[in-house]
Amino acid sequence: MNIHEYQAKELLKKYGVAVPDGIPAMSVAEAAQAAEKLPGPLYVVKAQIHAGGRGAGKFKNNPEGKGGVRLCKTVDDVKAAAEAMLNQVLVTKQTGPEGKEVQRLYVTDGVDIEKEYYCSLTLDRSTSRITFIVSTEGGMDIEEVAHSHPEKIFKVSIDPASGISGFHARKLAFGLGLQGDANKAAVKFFINLYKCFMDLDASIVEINPMILVKDQVMALDAKFNFDDNALFRHPDIAALRDESEEDEKERIAHQYELSYVALEGNIGCMVNGAGLAMSTMDIIKLYGGEPANFLDVGGGANEEKVTAAFKIILSDPNVKGILVNIFGGIMKCDIIAKGVIAAAKEVKLSVPLVVRLEGTNVEEGKKILNTSGLDIIAADDLADAAKKVVEATKNAISKAA
Repeated sequence: MNIHEYQAKELLKKYGVAVPDGIPAMSVAEAAQAAEKLPGPLYVVKAQIHAGGRGAGKFKNNPEGKGGVRLCKTVDDVKAAAEAMLNQVLVTKQTGPEGKEVQRLYVTDGVDIEKEYYCSLTLDRSTSRITFIVSTEGGMDIEEVAHSHPEKIFKVSIDPASGISGFHARKLAFGLGLQGDANKAAVKFFINLYKCFMDLDASIVEINPMILVKDQVMALDAKFNFDDNALFRHPDIAALRDESEEDEKERIAHQYELSYVALEGNIGCMVNGAGLAMSTMDIIKLYGGEPANFLDVGGGANEEKVTAAFKIILSDPNVKGILVNIFGGIMKCDIIAKGVIAAAKEVKLSVPLVVRLEGTNVEEGKKILNTSGLDIIAADDLADAAKKVVEATKNAISKAA
């Protein structure tokens, strides 16, 4: 689960992580009121969407104009910036060409930045430890820095048994070249950031840039991602979810406890098990197709969930063919078959459907499909299923053209 920058900064402040003063605004009037409450004389108006690269982004209604982060010198400038951004679609390198509509703003106090750094906390799977990643190249795409200047990336892993200690934080501060009072401020910053990350069950915290203002270290921007499986422990965090920022299909999938991610292809996939889902998408590409989604119905899905999953796939207008690939272990093949038939009849299936079933109650499942009266293409194994769905999808597209 993602949250907005202003929400992230409120969480950081609770843990003693320094951030510039700021006030969220949902209207032009609220933006102006926010500026009047801040000390000034400089203000920054920031579009609040779940995507990075806002400053370099462009609005669809004015692609030659300014981006989603604007420096203002007066309250009138803040009002003008708010009017230009609210309810407009901002396109960044992370939104895709469709962009996201800006419905919230964050008006912050301008600060005199001496130096920008990069800082993040995430799980390093190679060490199975929470790891700090810092760099002197703040405000930049960290992937590009890692590619072009790997020597400027500095990492420190934290032993989960002992947690963070002063020497970890000092190692990070010295790695960034911070001395004196700035070093002490950075040590406090890193320790408090780690505590925030662990207490809130975050999966990623990214501060880009982390800035030096005189001898104070602050988070100028903040991105949080939380482990969905731990949200039951944090109802206050779950309440921060902004469903308007989420893909409609992904939002519905979340309600049914389905793992769904929309992709850009035209072959819808319904699979049980994340590993099998990844393999299914890979083999579709191997045979020349493009998956339209990742969808894992899980091991404990019932007919209702399977029906919901099928309807989610079909709600994507780009889907021109569907592959159902089920290995029945905990998930029984006959349950999948009933759900597929129920959904197909409800939405009036109009695209090719390839089904490959194997495992628990497979014969019952195949019998249910064979007697359904639906035009279903049966497959013997995964390769056969991928080949058939790619061929059927191409044929369907050709006929439609």
